[in-house]
Amino acid sequence: NAQADYEKMTEDASVKRAADSKSLTEKADAKASTEEALQAEKEKKTGLGKEHMAVLEYIQSLHGECDWLVSNYDARKEARTGEIDALKQAKDVLNGADYALLQ
Repeated sequence: NAQADYEKMTEDASVKRAADSKSLTEKADAKASTEEALQAEKEKKTGLGKEHMAVLEYIQSLHGECDWLVSNYDARKEARTGEIDALKQAKDVLNGADYALLQ
């Protein structure tokens, strides 16, 4: 009877070792695939980080251009108005007007 118990225990241990070995292999495979996915995501994050920085730099450059346009708006408006007036006078002169008396 003790021999039968021993053989049963040995068989159960053998089955358990096989199951544990299979489980360990599956877990190692799962860990490897997870680490591979993690590495891919880290690379993706790095790429996105660089892209994000480029977008921020572009936004900063646009901000600088907009600040310049806003700060020089009045001067540019005056210059455009002066150019329009000069073009109107030139057109009038070509049509026969004489501005010599006005000056």
